[in-house]
Amino acid sequence: METKGKLKIAQSSGALTLSLASDIVDMAAKAVADHGSFSFALSGGNTPKALYNALSSAPLKYEMPWKKTFFFFGDERCVPRSSPESNYRMVDEAMFKQVPVRAENIFSLLDPEIDPKQSALDYETRMRKFFDIQAQELPRFDLVLLGLGDDGHTASLFPGTKALTETERLCTENFVPKFDCYRITMTLPVINNAKNIVFMVSGSGKSEVLSHVICEKTTEKEKVSYPSQLVDPKNGQLKWYLDQDAASKLSLTECKS
Repeated sequence: METKGKLKIAQSSGALTLSLASDIVDMAAKAVADHGSFSFALSGGNTPKALYNALSSAPLKYEMPWKKTFFFFGDERCVPRSSPESNYRMVDEAMFKQVPVRAENIFSLLDPEIDPKQSALDYETRMRKFFDIQAQELPRFDLVLLGLGDDGHTASLFPGTKALTETERLCTENFVPKFDCYRITMTLPVINNAKNIVFMVSGSGKSEVLSHVICEKTTEKEKVSYPSQLVDPKNGQLKWYLDQDAASKLSLTECKS
């Protein structure tokens, strides 16, 4: 079976979490050894919460180079930080509060619920400053962590939305009709410029959409059925961390060359 990206399949969701958490610690150590820091764009939603808990628990808590790790958010919901829907709140409770990470190492979005467009522009400015890049240049994250929605979306890049065709912005406000609200998301050029892109997918509910996304090769925006199909690193690695339930339909799929 030919697939887009490398697969790593675990027996259970727990084993998946521990495997990915351990590999992230290794990635961080290599990045710090190579260039002195580790830039990590986080995923929101339910699936990665267990991952953040694992990273902030022994023994990995004591192995992660927290002071040299810099956290960004791949997307955010336009809600107050106090909201249960906030990606920042979820990560803060699951990881940041449990580890010796410095506040200046956490790049959260500013007031997305008040002004999504300005918040996205501010985030882009801060991103450019951190990576020391000029206009037309892209940041190069050491790791971008992504999830997979039932509709094939990733980050807040939903089917049929404007952000899918954005090529100039690093971060943009994206109106999502199915929720009748804006979300803020990193754009595809930023994601695809990362050194490592990792999808973490768990559960049988994702098996059907995964079987299409992971095997189909089309990356033309006008032809894709699922936004996740547009994740295609230009000079980096794409890896899929799956549990058995999520991967259950892969063997039944005829992958296109």
